[in-house]
Amino acid sequence: MINWKVDKMIPIAKPIMGEEEKKAVLEVLDSGMLAQGEYVAKFEEKFAKYIGVDYGVAVTSGTSALLTALHCLDIKGKVIVPSFTFFASVSSVYLTGLEPVFVDIDPKTFNMDLDDVKKKITPDVKAIMPVHLFGQSCNMDAIMELAEDKGLKVIEDACQSHGARWGDKRVGSFGDVGCFSFYPTKNITSGEGGMVMTNDEKLAEKMRAYRNHGQTSRYKHESFGYNYHMTNINAALGLAQLKHLDGFIAKRRENADYYNKHLDGVTTPFVQDKAFHVYNQYTIRTEDREGLIERLKANGIGYGIYYPIPAHKQPVINSSAQLPETEKACKEVISLPVHPALSKEDLEKVVEVVKSP
Repeated sequence: MINWKVDKMIPIAKPIMGEEEKKAVLEVLDSGMLAQGEYVAKFEEKFAKYIGVDYGVAVTSGTSALLTALHCLDIKGKVIVPSFTFFASVSSVYLTGLEPVFVDIDPKTFNMDLDDVKKKITPDVKAIMPVHLFGQSCNMDAIMELAEDKGLKVIEDACQSHGARWGDKRVGSFGDVGCFSFYPTKNITSGEGGMVMTNDEKLAEKMRAYRNHGQTSRYKHESFGYNYHMTNINAALGLAQLKHLDGFIAKRRENADYYNKHLDGVTTPFVQDKAFHVYNQYTIRTEDREGLIERLKANGIGYGIYYPIPAHKQPVINSSAQLPETEKACKEVISLPVHPALSKEDLEKVVEVVKSP
């Protein structure tokens, strides 16, 4: 095994913060208007335009985006959701009083298996949540056709896929709603934060009330809700980051292309013909994951295992659903650093360590 000199760690993720971000935050601090205000409204407007929808509703996280969307859609029934995803995709279904119907994944893309989806649609199923995992879009042509045929609401979990496309449309613009996260590991960050996208004006108004204790005007509560306000500080960061999103994506794709050309002995990401992958994570498969982890640790290379336990097998759920491809992926996947801050030397080191016996 090659042992490189470990003079620095190569992290699995690294937010890039420059002078523009610092200046934006200082402007908010100097203004004294720290809570939700004009910076939030501007971030909503600009991110909605970027995604290609009419309305954006900023909230505190990707999780609160999912909760807000599911609650305000007034779904009465079951929701189809993959188990191979971050737990928030599934917990948000439970926490809004709904029941998930777990579906398996396509072993190539890690996204939901549409054949399994079709098998599990019953009259009780009222919605579907495609999760655009690791930065690659689900097959939204097929999903939207199926949803229209069966009368299903579509909640896109695009928390890992800012800027990803299916054909010429960005994810988050296909369904009734699209949900995004701006956590520090995402392709852009606002520190913490999330946003729900929609083309439905009345739904946007309902979600704005929900994030504000159900208020439609000051001290007038027409429904119940939560305090899911994004702050001006978070929004200022998000606005500054948004200017660089396409550049960040280009660098992630360049880094992924380097891995694709130079890695062997592992299964590299499969990309569908109509998908524009933005590589929030560069996820490979290997039957010797423990051996690879040992080599990465010894050489100061960060990694991530997303996800070692499928959602349906979490102790709080412990479902009897049979999802063989999901459970196999949980044992084989490992993500390598792909973020824009990587140097050519970093990429070369990752490749050599992964390839080393």
